[in-house]
Amino acid sequence: MIPPEAPVGRLVVCPTPIGNLADITLRALDELRGADLVACEDTRRTRLLLDRHGIDARLVSLHEHNEASRAAELCRRIAAGEAVALVSDAGTPAISDPGFALVRGCLQQGLPVEVLPGASAVTTALVASGLPAPRWCFAGFLPRRRGELRSLLLEARMTLVAFESPRRLAATLALAAELEPQRPAAVCSELTKLHEEVVRGTVAELAGRYAADPPRGEIVLVLGAAEALDGDAGAAVTALRELVDAGARPRPAAAALARLTGRSANELYRELTGAGE
Repeated sequence: MIPPEAPVGRLVVCPTPIGNLADITLRALDELRGADLVACEDTRRTRLLLDRHGIDARLVSLHEHNEASRAAELCRRIAAGEAVALVSDAGTPAISDPGFALVRGCLQQGLPVEVLPGASAVTTALVASGLPAPRWCFAGFLPRRRGELRSLLLEARMTLVAFESPRRLAATLALAAELEPQRPAAVCSELTKLHEEVVRGTVAELAGRYAADPPRGEIVLVLGAAEALDGDAGAAVTALRELVDAGARPRPAAAALARLTGRSANELYRELTGAGE
């Protein structure tokens, strides 16, 4: 803990534009101007943003490869009285971007943390999709293993928002189309940028489109809520995983659940282990 007589600075988490450099709040600009130090994912990219708004600030890198050590260093500087602004390349730090270790470190040491609102690819895509937004979930980057991805798609009983790679998008949509061809979806690419595009349709329609013409740039995929499919397949895989975690042998457990759900034991086992990928 920090001695009560020691000067204490603060950490300010500042969202940055996801494309258009004008999409930054006046409050964030004030904090960036007044900070003793700006911790950023890529100093070159942040310098472009600061130069655009006439801000001359000291920069230090904080990215996935140095986050643990740099977070400890920045906590010490904040405890010594410095004001540190935290930014990522786009959007809010710690949301599928570096920053969590620094925020957690400050909170554990009782250091002040202030989080500003700002641009978000997640909420921008959600609203642009035209899909229901009263209840929704964010999955971050979609899993690469087919079994894990299949389980996620089946279990999402509310609107699902996720990041996806342009080169994997067609395969992800094709898998979604295998499960529920008429499931509504939207592919949001290059949001707020010059070539922004939002394409809406069923997953089957979108799978065909992007198989023939792969997208470019950063992708946010929004999917409508999944229906209950295949005897509640997602629940079956979840139950199998819980049994295995509790010590059951995978294949006998898969066979027992297959008898209860009517699904293939081999299919359940493959979804659990990602076999064949």
